[in-house]
Amino acid sequence: MDNTNKHLLNFKGYNFLKSLVNIEELEKMEDFEIRDDDVFIITYPKSGTIWTQQILSLIYFEGHRNNTDNIPTMDRAPFLEYNIHNLDYANMPSPRIFTSHLPYYFVPKGLKEEKAKILYIYRNPKDVLISFFHFSNWVVTSKVTDTIDHCLEKFLNGKVVGSCWFDHIRGWYEHRHDFNIMFLSYEDLNKNLRSSVLKICSFLEKELSEEDVDAVVRQATFQSMKSDPRANYEYIINNEIGVRNNDGSFLRKGTIGDWKHHLTVEQNERFDMIFKRSMKKIPLKFIWDINEE
Repeated sequence: MDNTNKHLLNFKGYNFLKSLVNIEELEKMEDFEIRDDDVFIITYPKSGTIWTQQILSLIYFEGHRNNTDNIPTMDRAPFLEYNIHNLDYANMPSPRIFTSHLPYYFVPKGLKEEKAKILYIYRNPKDVLISFFHFSNWVVTSKVTDTIDHCLEKFLNGKVVGSCWFDHIRGWYEHRHDFNIMFLSYEDLNKNLRSSVLKICSFLEKELSEEDVDAVVRQATFQSMKSDPRANYEYIINNEIGVRNNDGSFLRKGTIGDWKHHLTVEQNERFDMIFKRSMKKIPLKFIWDINEE
């Protein structure tokens, strides 16, 4: 166990946000009891986590869909490793939805029994990097990163919360046969929200009426979510985590290809070279630009 910087805690080779994590819980993680109808949202940080929490909350909970309940998505689909609100996970009613940034080797061993479902949302890593850069300079729990170049170094070396992006996605993909898992890209959600919602429903074996699907899609658009206090994390960020200034928001742009406004030609070529080398055996489709088909 060592500290990469004062904001991170490295435990079993993986970087956690030090201020939000409980070591005792991590030590018991592999024995966490899984139910057959549990659903896990797994992401690398800054890859559409909150978006997926909102989508699954809308699919599973009628009160969320109809706006009759005022439970935030953070409590509907809480983080397994960051139990910020001290929820009693063992006594949560089924079906439980959990969110996690954990690598494949860290999750409860019961997830390998292949009944509980995992939805893995991945995003093109250049946009993940840019999102990281803005986020780390905004919230007080992260270390300020002065330049994109500095951020790029840390990101490529895995010196960030979530550790190395390449290890995370490769690990989950290479071990996909150990789990009941579906991979879906952030960019697909962005470009084809309705068909993505239908794919998710099909994987989760949740049959919704046409009207309910419409309600899910309507409330899961980025703009709609940004103004929904149940989903936009504003209260949590401002009151529980803390920000350095009022210029940001947890849900910033939600676009594809923002990296083009930030990376130099040289930085981009370096990233491409590393991506090509690290991902050559991973056939997942990546979309790098909003206009790509």
